[in-house]
Amino acid sequence: MADVYLSLGSNIEREAHLCAAMQRLQQDFGQVVFSHVYETPAAGFVGEPFFNLAAGLTTTLSPTDLKHYLRELEQAHGRLHGEEKFSSRTLDLDLLLYADWNLQPHSNVPHHDVLTYPFVLFPLAEIAPSVMHPVLQRTIGEIARESTLSDAEMRRVTLDCSH
Repeated sequence: MADVYLSLGSNIEREAHLCAAMQRLQQDFGQVVFSHVYETPAAGFVGEPFFNLAAGLTTTLSPTDLKHYLRELEQAHGRLHGEEKFSSRTLDLDLLLYADWNLQPHSNVPHHDVLTYPFVLFPLAEIAPSVMHPVLQRTIGEIARESTLSDAEMRRVTLDCSH
């Protein structure tokens, strides 16, 4: 069993796709911890704002199998791979951390976005402040507190996943 952390985002039918993905993760993995949801401007392109959050769960899947599961879930929500890196998405799911494993440079785990984007780092720090970053050997909470990334454009929102 491995503790893993994911990033979830959407800027097309945001609430519907994220609620469905959150429910599916709970269905398939049981106990899942979610951060608050944040609305943030599109990064790297002109587009509708995103909803972003982090999720933590435990799995027996290998990193490769978990990434495959995430790709299938994205595709089930109409995500087309092969599209531009910076573009609108129905669902964007990334494996941020897999236990204390460092799979660099062959696999993007720990994910570079943890140190690059506030909408990845700060929600992750919300649910995993004491988790060690396997490369930096510092906790996610310390990294967030000392980060020069700004959360000024992150606006906390509430999703209604009851329907």
